[in-house]
Amino acid sequence: MDIDGGSQTDQTNEVASAINDSSESNEGEQQIGFADMDLSRDMRRSLERAGYEEPSPVQAGVIPPALDGYDVMGQAQTGTGKTASFAIPILEQLASPKDIAGVQAIILVPTRELAGQVREEFEKLAYYMDIKTTAIYGGHPIKKQIEVLKNGVQVVVGTPGRVIDHINRGTLNLHEAWCVVLDEADRMLDIGFRPDIEKILRAVTRKDRQTLLLSATVPPSIKRLSTQYMYEPIMLDFSNTNVSADTIDQFYFTVDRKRKFALLKRLIQREQPHQAIVFCRTKRGTDRIAQQLSETFDNVGCIHGDMNQSVRDRVMKKFRDETLKVLVATDVVGRGIDVTSISHIINFDTPEDCDDYVHRIGRTGRMGREGVAYTFVSDDEGELLTKIEVRINRLLEPDAMEGFELKVETPVEYKKERVAAVAAMRGRGPAKHRRRL
Repeated sequence: MDIDGGSQTDQTNEVASAINDSSESNEGEQQIGFADMDLSRDMRRSLERAGYEEPSPVQAGVIPPALDGYDVMGQAQTGTGKTASFAIPILEQLASPKDIAGVQAIILVPTRELAGQVREEFEKLAYYMDIKTTAIYGGHPIKKQIEVLKNGVQVVVGTPGRVIDHINRGTLNLHEAWCVVLDEADRMLDIGFRPDIEKILRAVTRKDRQTLLLSATVPPSIKRLSTQYMYEPIMLDFSNTNVSADTIDQFYFTVDRKRKFALLKRLIQREQPHQAIVFCRTKRGTDRIAQQLSETFDNVGCIHGDMNQSVRDRVMKKFRDETLKVLVATDVVGRGIDVTSISHIINFDTPEDCDDYVHRIGRTGRMGREGVAYTFVSDDEGELLTKIEVRINRLLEPDAMEGFELKVETPVEYKKERVAAVAAMRGRGPAKHRRRL
């Protein structure tokens, strides 16, 4: 197997086609459970202790072929149990440290917060196993990480930049690693990690390397990466043509840019969210909005890339413990937040990239829970809203708050373009989910 240039063969295409055909033909039938999988007694005990009863569709689809050693590329929304889908087969296949002393699996993630959360999931699922897992990322003292690596670990979770740093220092050797996971691969490519990812993949020199790639979206850049670095991957699509989860109610407000903060306060007062994330476009805006909100509401925090890592860790701990009720965040940091108790997402700034919208609202409605997302749209952002709707194949519902109505005259040319764009969407929902244009 050529790990630097593997391409899909006709045989693998037949396997992938058979899996997809089977998935379609069995729609509505009961999927396989953990009891049907070839799992060890220790893993079953860990699953029971962690409260796992039945696998999510992503877990039911990815775990069996991953256990059989196939490369797998899975497209699935965030909050669908992706971490366990690769953690379980990795833990089940780890060799004894006596047989392989070095790192056996490397998991790459886009953010520091996600690295910590993936490590915690591994530790939870390996509760009855003698397995050592560590997370390496920037913002923490590298000397401490070097000491942990020197003492021996089987699984390393890290951001590409810090992983490269350790490889260059000679403190991380991946020659014995047999598994590489690219988690949230689309986001890693979006923020410029492709050169680092390719260098890490080349550093894993075993010819029998297994590569697992999980991504909410599959743009051409992801397809090129899989063609070049994966060996006959099985392609699994769990998106069901709906990029955004059906459990998330999605609304928008049209609002004057100068009145967005006043609307934000009124919306929080109206909704009384259990926990909410407010997404802003800039770090400065994140600080400003959090500071202003804290003058009215208790338990408000903020997080962005310029903050010291120890501060970010404290903020995230408070948010996971539900001490913080409202968290103001930027896209890059917010992408790594995996907290199931989030009830509301508020896009204070309309995302300029459609995929950013998908990833933002994916912080709520996780693992089948219900959630709600609101997007503030200023008078010059109507085209961004249309692009988002076309991307998610769904119309957002209009919402309004007394005193915040935005009265602008939309050019006739734009109205025609908007009607044509929305009408071109495939598989529109029932009429009650459409708005008058």
